[in-house]
Amino acid sequence: MPYKSRWTVPIPDCSLPTFLFTSATHAETPEVANKPCYLDASNPDTHYFTRAGYKLWAQRFALGLSRLPDFQPGDRVLVFSGNNLGFPVAFMGICMAGGIFTAANPTFVARELAYQLKDSGAKFLFAAEGSLETAVQAAKEAGLGKERVRWFDADVLFEKDGANKGRKHDVEYWSSVFAGPEEAKGFQWNELKGPNEAKDTVLALNYSSGTTGVPKGVMITHRNYISNCIQHQHLATLNPDAKARTARAKWLCFLPLYHAMAQTIYLSGGVMRQIPVYIMAKFDFIQLLENIQRFRITDFAMVPPIAVMVAKHPVVKKYDLSSVESIGSGAAPLGSEASREVEKIWGGRLNLKQGWGMTEVTCSLLGWDPTKYSASFGVGEPNANCEAKIMAVSEDVNGNQSFTEITERGPEHRGELWCRGPNIMKGYWNNEKATKGTFSPDGQWLRSGDIAYVDEDGCFFIVDRMKELIKVKGNQVAPAELEALIIDHPAIQDVAVIGVPTPDGDEKPKAFCVKQPGANVTEQEVCDFVKDKVVRYKRLVGGCEFVDAIPKNPSGKILRRQLRDMAANKAKANGQVQAKL
Repeated sequence: MPYKSRWTVPIPDCSLPTFLFTSATHAETPEVANKPCYLDASNPDTHYFTRAGYKLWAQRFALGLSRLPDFQPGDRVLVFSGNNLGFPVAFMGICMAGGIFTAANPTFVARELAYQLKDSGAKFLFAAEGSLETAVQAAKEAGLGKERVRWFDADVLFEKDGANKGRKHDVEYWSSVFAGPEEAKGFQWNELKGPNEAKDTVLALNYSSGTTGVPKGVMITHRNYISNCIQHQHLATLNPDAKARTARAKWLCFLPLYHAMAQTIYLSGGVMRQIPVYIMAKFDFIQLLENIQRFRITDFAMVPPIAVMVAKHPVVKKYDLSSVESIGSGAAPLGSEASREVEKIWGGRLNLKQGWGMTEVTCSLLGWDPTKYSASFGVGEPNANCEAKIMAVSEDVNGNQSFTEITERGPEHRGELWCRGPNIMKGYWNNEKATKGTFSPDGQWLRSGDIAYVDEDGCFFIVDRMKELIKVKGNQVAPAELEALIIDHPAIQDVAVIGVPTPDGDEKPKAFCVKQPGANVTEQEVCDFVKDKVVRYKRLVGGCEFVDAIPKNPSGKILRRQLRDMAANKAKANGQVQAKL
């Protein structure tokens, strides 16, 4: 039988803006309306939003966006930017206007951005100034006219002369989109009344490679977002002093807002729980520590590479981190030894808890009751309203799969993690084949692609990945994308890409290549060939190695486990230490 959550919580049927703000005309009490909502960590005294201010700026953007020529509800709007206070305004404004939000890593090269523009069918593109040249080139490749591209930053929101900025790269500044404050106060978004509207209406396309393949647009609905916000909040309410904790809570957002994890926690959860969020423009470890100390941050949500830095960097002990009341890690597995090292920073006062999720579940599905102690690398139990089970997956030589549920507990009873709940994605954008392949044959369960088991206490453990994704500093790298690039090299006959573990718990892409007969090419030349065509984290930092043949099964699928074993044995022979996931 599936492992069903111990908890059930009500999920309202409405739009995300209605969930967060009640209605366009609803007036919160002055105490609530004037609470700080988002603050620029670099200029918190002058650059910040109250709840009322944030709502109005989002309404102004939504009304102006809805007036743009050719804009229709359901149109995709792509944001190409790092973190700034304009990002949450764009996110909520697109949502209020009835558009579908999608965002891309601001370090993408033009080819990668053009792919997402074309795949999503984005009708409008908003790009930060530092990414504008790439955005314009990508828009051209995607057939998107410059009149549908805007460059943006947060200046128009805080500086009187922000609205007077001129064109750059022949692209207009986004201040021209905003409607006036008085007329925007009455702007009413679609309420999405009824369960099917909230369940079926897509709010965002967060791009993920899923279990395999090139990035796909994950369709996240209003109900998905609301469900995951409530599930995340519910775990916090299990603390005996939950009300007092929330009242004094302060969050620091250093994770990229284009990522599903940061969106769910900070762009939705923070507003819902009325917790002020300090936004950092980019990750800087020293600045991160300084901000925790300066703003008395209470909750520290990490990803494994940052957790390892916290555990090992000598400068950490110079800062006062005593305000932190909870520590957690997600996005990729973190070893139990690293977890314990992080806990030592707080003298064992705090217990680091890992959760599990993926873009396809909005953000998270397995988490920890905060009153329980996590003594290992377990990822907890199903969140409220969620179910999970372990399935044995067998495959014949023709690639046909069969499934058997595993009911026994313990490390020896491993299988693929399947899950379901109100936060599970609607499917992949314009990709019925991929959607069908990611769900169970009856369409009721999401296949995670992760290998897991359940212990005697009902705690889930992630031990390996069936899926082929490589995780680099929390970012997903699809081997198929790199393989498609490398195979275009005239000297390469066949190729396979894997992730090679690093001592800090991260991974780096490595290619195994078969040369064309008589070809004259070096391993470094292959790495350089890839370097200029992809974002930094997708580069072949793990190197390239020439082999006689790529190991494959009878149906032609690459046997990546053999390649991972080969890389591990070579590293061991060379005296290198590799981390265990």
